[in-house]
Amino acid sequence: MSKAGDKMEIKVPYGQGEQTVNLDEKNLAGIIHPNKVDTKDEFETLQHALANPIGTSSFKDFISGGGKVLFIVNDGTRPTPTAKVLDIIEDDIAGADVSFIIATGCHRAPTEEEYRFMFGKHLDKYRDRIHSHDSKKDELVHIGTSKNGTEMVVNKRGMDADKLVIIGSVEPHYFAGYTGGRKAFLPGIASYDTIEQNHKYALLPQAKALALDGNPVHEDMIDALKVIADKPIFSIQTVLDRDRKIYAATAGHIHDSFYAAIDKATEVFCVRVESKAEIVVSVAPYPMDVDLYQSQKAIDNGKLALKEGGILILISKCRTGIGHDTFYKLLSACDTAKEVLDEIDRGYKLGYHKAAKMADIGTWAQMWGVTELPDDVMRNVLLTPFGSVQEAVDEAVEVKGGDAKVLFLMDGSITVPMIR
Repeated sequence: MSKAGDKMEIKVPYGQGEQTVNLDEKNLAGIIHPNKVDTKDEFETLQHALANPIGTSSFKDFISGGGKVLFIVNDGTRPTPTAKVLDIIEDDIAGADVSFIIATGCHRAPTEEEYRFMFGKHLDKYRDRIHSHDSKKDELVHIGTSKNGTEMVVNKRGMDADKLVIIGSVEPHYFAGYTGGRKAFLPGIASYDTIEQNHKYALLPQAKALALDGNPVHEDMIDALKVIADKPIFSIQTVLDRDRKIYAATAGHIHDSFYAAIDKATEVFCVRVESKAEIVVSVAPYPMDVDLYQSQKAIDNGKLALKEGGILILISKCRTGIGHDTFYKLLSACDTAKEVLDEIDRGYKLGYHKAAKMADIGTWAQMWGVTELPDDVMRNVLLTPFGSVQEAVDEAVEVKGGDAKVLFLMDGSITVPMIR
């Protein structure tokens, strides 16, 4: 950000580049990034976590015991530094019987660019041992029913492996509470029907960012892992800072390492904001800008800092389009936000939870967007399209009045604004 007279020049992330916005200083409510933290050497942080696991023996001991080891890793919609973890452990796993499954949930398979982002230099070595989970076509097995009634069906590869290694990253999640840990197994390698049943609980008020106790989405994930409590699992969880460097890492027991990472994630991603603003610009940065389905998280976090009747502006390339056909069909079939919510009341399908979150905002605020989606597609999903961030901000200030305040949420997908 730079200043010229009473004008502020603000750099807004867009894809892997940025757009520049000029704004009167009087209109700036704030520029919100994840909190600054004291990040040490990334590799030392990872090495320390692996050498000092919580509730289990060291990773070297875990891997040296033999057997088929399946790594469950995040797909390209997450910023998880899987390649950096593999850099640290490559010597330990060199002689082991390892394979990888990408926890896509119900997402599509990764592109070549995303494979390279996830695995880095290790892609060429392990390519023939990497499988992308397909929630509809893979061989799946029923492992039980959760206490909430979800039929838990998961990829057979996860059940056949002698050991599991889960590599994740922990950030706030708008309905699961937090990403990471238990989420790799369910929904990560679960069947489409299981994910649909689990994600229906996202419609409930208990399913929200930072919430775990009483959150039925989280409870399903815990219940799934109870079924395989006897299977050796080693978890490696990371927390990234605002520059996507590893701020903290935990390892060991699947749940203990996850809960230990939460406090660190809260330090980074829960940001205090003085007051709500009439206009909130919320950015879905790369790689979370893959499509609108994923970018919706930035809308949901942005609403937390928006005044009633305000304007929420999503900034996301939506590089591969909408991302979920059911989500789009529902929104495009309805003319108003209320119609969307009424249709969901008549019956739930996977994808409707995101439509519901957007429609709920649409009942009390305006939603605008700067994306690469066609204008008619944008309007079909309740978003007013604009060609640039500057155009959208200028129009929003004009609509809300010359003294309207604009708040920029630069990492909206994973930053939770908390009003003082």
